[in-house]
Amino acid sequence: MAGSTVEDVAWLALDSPSSAGAARRAASTLAHDLGLPESRAAEVGLAVTEIAGNAYRHAGGGALLLRAVRASDSAAVEVVAVDTGPGIPDVERARRDGHSTGGTLGIGLGAVERLSDHLQISSGNGGGTVVVARFEGDRRARPTLTEDASVPPAAGITRALLGESACGDAYAVRRDGRRVTLMVADGSGHGPLAAAAAQQAVREFTAGTRPPGPPEAMAAIHHALRGTRGAAVAIAELDVAAGRLRYVGVGNIAGNVIGPDGARGLVSIGGIAGYREPTIKVFEYPLSAGSVVVMHSDGVSQRWGAKSLAELPSPSPLVVGATVLRDAGTRRDDACVLVGRAAG
Repeated sequence: MAGSTVEDVAWLALDSPSSAGAARRAASTLAHDLGLPESRAAEVGLAVTEIAGNAYRHAGGGALLLRAVRASDSAAVEVVAVDTGPGIPDVERARRDGHSTGGTLGIGLGAVERLSDHLQISSGNGGGTVVVARFEGDRRARPTLTEDASVPPAAGITRALLGESACGDAYAVRRDGRRVTLMVADGSGHGPLAAAAAQQAVREFTAGTRPPGPPEAMAAIHHALRGTRGAAVAIAELDVAAGRLRYVGVGNIAGNVIGPDGARGLVSIGGIAGYREPTIKVFEYPLSAGSVVVMHSDGVSQRWGAKSLAELPSPSPLVVGATVLRDAGTRRDDACVLVGRAAG
């Protein structure tokens, strides 16, 4: 969906036999709220029941995120389910219509694939499973996952501190030809005031028709955050044509670029955007086609491994982000992961 916005609506725990029913009701309600037809909302609920039920039955539990995807003339429900179970031995077989998990009354992932417009499954032996499914309101227009193959795709995912309804972390993505610019903001503290600061950073970053360079964008965000709690902010500009990554960070946002030669950390300078005049310094790194840039707030530890990400069956940015959040996110803080891929 070109020009779309994504909202992480709710995380649901898949920790009991009733979890699948609760996930179905929440997904159906979201589909109705987004204006999807009644029949489509029912299909969303049916598919989510299978996805959630599989996570509980075969992985011992997990979590499911409901996302609202909005464009100027359409909307979609996106579902991200994660678990740390034994994984699916044969993903391709599981995706075939008519193949249901043994001994259950489920409709099977094959039917989930038929009902969804996009289905991505990343599952390793003993490494858990990530399922991403999108359900468009109008199934006659089935957009591809990568809307423009000449532009590096990017995707983010957030999760609020346990017990909080508002997430104090936020992200945004801008595109200018083949350049893609990523921004992560971690509002100081937690709750609505932290969320307000992070969202103000998003508004400032996305304002205007042409994205400024990272240092100019950081200076503008700093001035826009005056009067708020302030935030840790990092901005990465991926320029595949120039073979270059430009990075500016203020505060404790972590960044890594993972390429053919391994992973390299991106340098941020201490400070708080919106509080005192920060030190804005641009660092440049080589960027080769196929490289992945991972940025995250301090609600995600550094214990995730670049090697394990390189071995993921699905390289999609959202799958990568969900995997990092699952494996390294903490419930004692807001968390945000933003992933960009440098397309060839």
